[in-house]
Amino acid sequence: MADWSHGLCSCCEDCGLCIQTYFCPCVTAGQNAEAADVGGCCLCGLAFFCPIAGCFFTAQSRKNTRQMKNIKGSFLGDLCYTMCCPLCVLVQTARELKSPTPQQIERA
Repeated sequence: MADWSHGLCSCCEDCGLCIQTYFCPCVTAGQNAEAADVGGCCLCGLAFFCPIAGCFFTAQSRKNTRQMKNIKGSFLGDLCYTMCCPLCVLVQTARELKSPTPQQIERA
């Protein structure tokens, strides 16, 4: 099992993504959900404005990302992080989704 490539509080290392997420979190939430195969970009982006649905879809995106990248953790932990630091979770998940998987690195 691996750890996250990017820390939860290292949001500002990708300024463009950080600004996008701060001013329009629904866009990042939708992009993450689509990339993590949680649901449609628009549906999950709009769900971000409903606190319960937004937390669920964001935590689900984080869980699917963890599973794709073989990162240790649990859905309960994902949900707790999402409720405490939703914008940091969105940025961390987006950055992880953009990072190559270990299998992609081995092939290169």
